[in-house]
Amino acid sequence: MSTDQRLAPTPGQTVGPFFHYALPYDGDSALVPHGTAGAVRLHGTVLDGLGVPVPDAVVEVWQADPAGRVVQAAGSLHRDGYTFTGFGRCATDRTGRYSFTTLTPGGVDGGLPFFALAVFARGLLHRLTTRAYLPLPDGQDGDALLRAAGERRATLVAAADPDGYRFDVHLQGPDETVFLTVPGETVPGDRAS
Repeated sequence: MSTDQRLAPTPGQTVGPFFHYALPYDGDSALVPHGTAGAVRLHGTVLDGLGVPVPDAVVEVWQADPAGRVVQAAGSLHRDGYTFTGFGRCATDRTGRYSFTTLTPGGVDGGLPFFALAVFARGLLHRLTTRAYLPLPDGQDGDALLRAAGERRATLVAAADPDGYRFDVHLQGPDETVFLTVPGETVPGDRAS
């Protein structure tokens, strides 16, 4: 091939289902040990467009600490039992469920508190990112992102339950979760220049 010929772009590869073998690690879903004072459970189910649970997805969480500080401590992949890093990863089980043991995040710089989530699942070319806001107080209209989501804003708000918070992720369909574009990441349909 001559140097003046350009190669045609090829489609991306889907991200799964190999990640169940490559991404989980010991303590991945325990951002804090069970029994830690103030520990809560963030849990839910990953569902496809027909409402069927996805048994081979991986969910990642990033969050601020309870004081609203973005943690910048090493150790997310090697839990030491006392350092809160604000990052966790959980493979869904056979019923599409995921669960994290963590702390309730505080709002960063006076903003609303939320969990940032990324979902990897079969058939996806890229991870999907979203937010799970803590339940809003009555009369609270949210922040700019929630207002921009309009009638779909409920897909961005976790529900309180006796153990913490439940947040189901709908990959498609009428209840599809609002997914976000991360600056600097290529999304399907974009062309690199």
